[in-house]
Amino acid sequence: MQFGHWALGVVTGAGALMLAACQQGSMATAQSTADPYDIRTMDLTSPPAKVSSERHSGAFAEGAALSMDAYIKPLDPSPVKTVRLDTTHKVIEIAPGVKFSGWTFGDQVPAPTIRARVGDRIKFVMTNRSDEVMPGVGFVAAPMMHSMDFHAAMVAPDDKYRSIAPGQTIEFEFTANYPGVFMFHCGTPMVLEHIAAGMYGALVVEPKEGYPTQVDREYVVVQSEFYAKPDPEGSKVDGQPVYVLDGDNLKKATPTYTVFNGFHNGLVKNPLPAKPGERVRLFVLNVGPSKTSSFHVVGTIFDRVWMDGNPHNEMRGMQTVLLGSSNGAIVEFVIPQEGQYVMVDHHFANASQGAVGIIDARLQPEGAGDVEHHNIPATGTPTDPDAVKGKLDFESKCLACHSIGGGDKLGPDLLGVTKLRDDAWLRAWLKAPEKMLETDPVAQELLKKYNNIPMPNQNLSDAEIDQYMQYFHWADAQPEGTVHSSGGGH
Repeated sequence: MQFGHWALGVVTGAGALMLAACQQGSMATAQSTADPYDIRTMDLTSPPAKVSSERHSGAFAEGAALSMDAYIKPLDPSPVKTVRLDTTHKVIEIAPGVKFSGWTFGDQVPAPTIRARVGDRIKFVMTNRSDEVMPGVGFVAAPMMHSMDFHAAMVAPDDKYRSIAPGQTIEFEFTANYPGVFMFHCGTPMVLEHIAAGMYGALVVEPKEGYPTQVDREYVVVQSEFYAKPDPEGSKVDGQPVYVLDGDNLKKATPTYTVFNGFHNGLVKNPLPAKPGERVRLFVLNVGPSKTSSFHVVGTIFDRVWMDGNPHNEMRGMQTVLLGSSNGAIVEFVIPQEGQYVMVDHHFANASQGAVGIIDARLQPEGAGDVEHHNIPATGTPTDPDAVKGKLDFESKCLACHSIGGGDKLGPDLLGVTKLRDDAWLRAWLKAPEKMLETDPVAQELLKKYNNIPMPNQNLSDAEIDQYMQYFHWADAQPEGTVHSSGGGH
């Protein structure tokens, strides 16, 4: 019996030890699997916003957390990010020769990117300076109310996102509780018009512990739409017509341009550099205001995709990332070889309007050859609105087979075409090339000369044909040697 009691005592002691161990393990497991998004751990405090009549007259954008272009700066270590983004009305260039009456945060479109970390306090201040006339520009939109809406904030919108009048200043603060690539924009009605006029930007919030991967390059790519028409009043800047917001097409969601970082093919003209073997991280944001983006990089695979920029929302081995209006993502990929890697909205109607860019991983960029893809800029810039539209459409649809002053490709170089053919012939060819090939001897001879590859019917309207003709005549009127093109189609 004593043996039994001793044995029972040992067993009982062992059981207690096992129970204690299990309890400790459970506590450790609970701690290790604690919900990082437990609302009870978040800072939801925010004092009331302050609105004053104090007008700021200094820089339109201020703050160590700001990056002014695609090159996003490393995280500023300060736990408090003080950011100023004043509103302005100014004429911006959104495509070659297209001067647009825009509305801005920080005096640029997109606004400067803000970078922070989960737990950081964002102290934001904004003066509505839409009544200030920008230097050298005699035309701006009328002053109006503006506001700021941060998708990354958890605050009372009727307090923080209130509209302020020209000359007023608003200040408010919040804590960044979630990681992500968040949109910010003007929330003043009509919100559609304020976003379409240029009032948007990205706030990148890193996880508190940082990202789980190491990269060699980081860039911000913001996709947006512009809805532009020539000013009915005929306003001009530097001799070029001013374009204004096209309200009718805005409501129909039929944009004139869809672009990366505020400019038609801007990231083609100014590619993002990288090197073979490097790992690249892109903070991608589609601000819309109305279209969906199918973001794709030609020649590589997205090793990791974090939807809305949150590493908890991870996908692997993605070819394309679908982003609705105001959706963001972080995409990471390796540059496999030397070359040029084209970023494109694979919704190619958007790509044809300018949503194209390049990651340049050539070891010797100078003289390394042309890039083949949609919309590579072709020539100098005309000023007539129809010629500008014709130029951009030509770059979207024709550069795969033709150049302007760059020599023959699959089809003939079209520089000088208005001197070789009369307008009636060119219009008939643009309208229905397959019909011309049936009966026209010149068209039949051209087909033989260029390897029997027929030109496809582009289904151009009469208005589009007029724009092409304006562009061709403009190009042929330029001094010899000043017009040339490069590039092609993907």
